[in-house]
Amino acid sequence: MPTRHRYDQYFWLAGTALIVAVLLYALSPILSPFLFAAILAYICDPFVDKLQLRGVPRALGTVIALVLVIGAFVLLLFIIVPLFYKEATMLYDRLPALFAQLIDRLKPWLQSQFGIKATIDFEALKGLLTDNLQEAQGVAGKILSSVRIGGIALLGFLVNLLLIPVVFFYLLRDWDLMIARINDMIPRRWSGQVATMAREVDAVLAEFLRGQLLVIAIMAAYYTIGLTLTGLDFALPVGIITGVLVFVPYVGIMIGLILATLAALMQFSTLSGLVLVWVVFGIGQALEGTVVTPWLVGNRVGLHPVAVIFALLAFGQIFGFFGILLALPASAALLVWLRHLHRGYIQSEMYKG
Repeated sequence: MPTRHRYDQYFWLAGTALIVAVLLYALSPILSPFLFAAILAYICDPFVDKLQLRGVPRALGTVIALVLVIGAFVLLLFIIVPLFYKEATMLYDRLPALFAQLIDRLKPWLQSQFGIKATIDFEALKGLLTDNLQEAQGVAGKILSSVRIGGIALLGFLVNLLLIPVVFFYLLRDWDLMIARINDMIPRRWSGQVATMAREVDAVLAEFLRGQLLVIAIMAAYYTIGLTLTGLDFALPVGIITGVLVFVPYVGIMIGLILATLAALMQFSTLSGLVLVWVVFGIGQALEGTVVTPWLVGNRVGLHPVAVIFALLAFGQIFGFFGILLALPASAALLVWLRHLHRGYIQSEMYKG
């Protein structure tokens, strides 16, 4: 093939990538539900394909997958919501006592350093908290009653939430048809290479998903067992939540640590129980970051730690929360494309001079 035609290919590829990047950036505020639905459809497509091989119609298999996904999210909510409610109630009841313990520990230091004698009125403190809580509820009610602030924001959230299952259903039902149409749009002289890259990307993403599921299972078991050994009453729900959310880098461990810390503060009368909970999370974070994830996910994806950090920040900036979820698999797919591009560049006349 003449050199000019080879350069034309690169220009077309670069132009297409630039257009796609500009569109993604411009449409990023409305892409979150579509992006999340596409991720779920990609994950569930092999399951629906297996149902098709057993004689189940594609539409019915899609409905079954949709019911299972919704059921999993509802089950997770049934675990999370009661836990938050119980912890909020217990925290409200125990907050005056926690303040009293804090002041009792600070009394000797305040008196020795500044000559201050601190006292606390439990009933006055509880009444102050009650008044502030009622005032905060009143302010929140006024904000939510505003059509411009609360109404529109709530409506937008509900629309996005309802869009996800609808988009998921149509994407998953027509997944094979869409892939075939995309393949028909690819120039024939590129179709072989694009098909090879697509298969490599699919293999990398499959390895990533399998590894991530194993990480979730292992870390959920670890946190549940570890927190149970500390004597924490909420060990099972906190352990499950922390393990399930570990696929969201940094966010999952922070949510689990906050929940466990609040539960420990409300349950244990001394700091020893809280320290044990922190030790469990410290060991778990080190274990997940240096052993479990590199072993089950990192080696399969092949991303450098600096690249992982940059991908999380970049995708989070463009797509928000769902961008964080998409960062690692998208970066793994991009890595496959960069490998092919590098191989083509090394073999090109431009490189050889």
